[in-house]
Amino acid sequence: MDEKEIKRTTDPRKKTEWAKSASNLQNQRRQESSGRTETEGGARGQASRENAETLSGKAAVEDRERRRARNAGSSAGKSKVRKRPAVSEDGQERPKKRRPISEDGQERPKKRRPVSEDGQERPKKRRPVSEDGQERPKKRRPVSEDGQERPKKRPQKTEKVSKNQKKQAARPAARKAQTKRKRKRRVGLMILLLIILGIAAIAGAFLWKKYSPSKERMDVKKYYGIENDSQMAITVDDQIVEPHGMISDGKAYVQYEVVRDYINSRFYWDANENKLLYTLPTDIVTVEIGSKDYSVSKEKKSEDYVILKTEGNTTYVALDFIQQYTNIDYEVYDSPNRVMITCDWGKKQVATVKSDTQVRYRGGVKSPIVTDVKKKDEVIVLENEQNWKKILTKDGYIGYVKKNALKNEKTKNVTRDFTEPEYTSIKKDYTINMAWHNVTNSTANSGLQQRLADSKGLTTIVPTWFHVKDTEGNLESIASTDYVNYAHQAGLEVWAAIRDFDGGIGSNDESLQLLSYSSRRENLINQLIGAVMQVGIDGINVDFEKISKDCGVHYIQFIRELSVKCRQNGIVLSVDNYVPKGYNQQYNRKEQGVMADYVIIMGYDEHNGSSLEAGSVSSYEFVKEGIEETIKEVPAEKVINGIPFFTRLWLETPKTQEELNQEAGTEAADYPMKVTSEALGMSTARDKISQAGAETTLDETTGNNYATWEADGVTYEIWLEDATSIEPKLQLMKENKLAGTAAWALGQESSDIWDLILKYVN
Repeated sequence: MDEKEIKRTTDPRKKTEWAKSASNLQNQRRQESSGRTETEGGARGQASRENAETLSGKAAVEDRERRRARNAGSSAGKSKVRKRPAVSEDGQERPKKRRPISEDGQERPKKRRPVSEDGQERPKKRRPVSEDGQERPKKRRPVSEDGQERPKKRPQKTEKVSKNQKKQAARPAARKAQTKRKRKRRVGLMILLLIILGIAAIAGAFLWKKYSPSKERMDVKKYYGIENDSQMAITVDDQIVEPHGMISDGKAYVQYEVVRDYINSRFYWDANENKLLYTLPTDIVTVEIGSKDYSVSKEKKSEDYVILKTEGNTTYVALDFIQQYTNIDYEVYDSPNRVMITCDWGKKQVATVKSDTQVRYRGGVKSPIVTDVKKKDEVIVLENEQNWKKILTKDGYIGYVKKNALKNEKTKNVTRDFTEPEYTSIKKDYTINMAWHNVTNSTANSGLQQRLADSKGLTTIVPTWFHVKDTEGNLESIASTDYVNYAHQAGLEVWAAIRDFDGGIGSNDESLQLLSYSSRRENLINQLIGAVMQVGIDGINVDFEKISKDCGVHYIQFIRELSVKCRQNGIVLSVDNYVPKGYNQQYNRKEQGVMADYVIIMGYDEHNGSSLEAGSVSSYEFVKEGIEETIKEVPAEKVINGIPFFTRLWLETPKTQEELNQEAGTEAADYPMKVTSEALGMSTARDKISQAGAETTLDETTGNNYATWEADGVTYEIWLEDATSIEPKLQLMKENKLAGTAAWALGQESSDIWDLILKYVN
């Protein structure tokens, strides 16, 4: 049988026979090679051994395959389908597996106990034996010297004792145990107490650090914003302002800007001509730089100190001089140099300090200390903040003290003897029904007779006669004595208008150039008053519409100075104003209300010729806002509301792409329609709608009758001003108890409008 057949067969006997023959062959080869040389024999022996190992390895492989087959057969036996016995290649059924056989062909016996060298089975383990071969006996109790086993230990018998004896015997032991327990408890309590005390100490230190009053004192120079020793800190009423003051020759001086913004805005500094002006009801006070002298109108006066000083571009005014014309009191202190100025008089909350305490920068014990107050000091209470009160000390410190540091809080009327100048006004004893008469040339003055014939109930007419010719303050006038006389005969007053546009100057910059010089203002006022007096005009109506923010302070000074001349000559002064908005606050309506006799609201031009979209020229809400905002600053009895006798016809066309590109980045780019407009009187506007065949509907948002139509690719829109829109505005005038109404412009109204106006002005 060759090697391949041996690998294929599964018969163990055949494999055993093959292994025997292989072993015999190996022995035979060893014997044959024994006569050869040692080297050859060694090499052949090595080869023979390798061959045997190979055969042995093959046998091992075959044995592993046999075990796998047996295991596979065992697993198969567990399945439900019974496997048939395996057959060999010749078709004979393979015999069942038998025990492995030894080299001599005999079955190997079952494993038995190991045997000793003499072939006998080793006996089970027994007790150890002694040297004489006898088994060692089990351990027994120790025996005494006489050989007897020692008996078990038994408790010794004690004598019987009584209960009292037992108690007496147990007491020392119990007392000792009790003492030991007490000692342990005391030690535990001591440790616990020490822990609690340690925690309390840490917590106390933390709380003390957090809540204990700070002793830090604030740098008072930093508190007042003082940067160098030449500065003087300034407190005005309840606010600390910039330290723009100084002590010079023993006198306190403050910068002009502080005077204007915090003390008295009526002081005016002319930086172009280096003079300080103050406007009284009928006089103007003038002070030159570096002088002790000043003038009140044409009267010369003098002080024993320099009134006005300059350092570089900074102007300082002596507080003593300001006090002459202003109801203020002040006190100067040192360390650091500071001045406490009181301007606000009347009822104030005051309190007394209970005991010496500190004033802190903020409301809290950790805030630094600003100053100290003494027991019984009186302080002004400014605010209450939880457990703190904000106070003002008599020496100009503002800070916080605890509520319980004060007592006897009460209201006190704080006053000072001072006579305020009275800026008188001319007040008519009737409701004013005024209209502007837009006169563009002298010839137009002759149209007055027809205009008055078409109107009813007018009390005042305002011809547009005066224009500012140039920035030097020269005047252009088309005033007419005949016009004035005819108006007077008709029972009307004439308030001539002066304008900074539509002739002569006409820009913001030109108005600034004119009004920022005292000499130019004076020139204009003198010429204006001269023309008014010459023609016999009753009043002046100022219509300056080119006032920028920079020009605001100069414009209101012009109104002050003009008011002086008007009072001196009994001329009515009225001033025209836009509807109040954030962008026109520079007109200073509040000061106008003091200086002028009447403040007029131009309640129109909501949408005007330069607007980027179409709309009403005077919607109801627009007019209402104008009245409500104005009477917050000006007494209602001085306010006249202006209404429009005109409207605008709007033409709208889509913008071309080229136009949109040109407007990119501008406000106009937000509007896709190009709009133009023309102003129309009431009757003309109605005619336009009729000619177009359009119908009107009420726009409830604006309160106007509205119409729209299209023609030749153009969209037309119009919001009419007529009796429907005018009456609600007249009702607002009456409800707010205004001085009257004014209309722009005479000749643009429809005839029925006068009867409507008369219902509200008579």
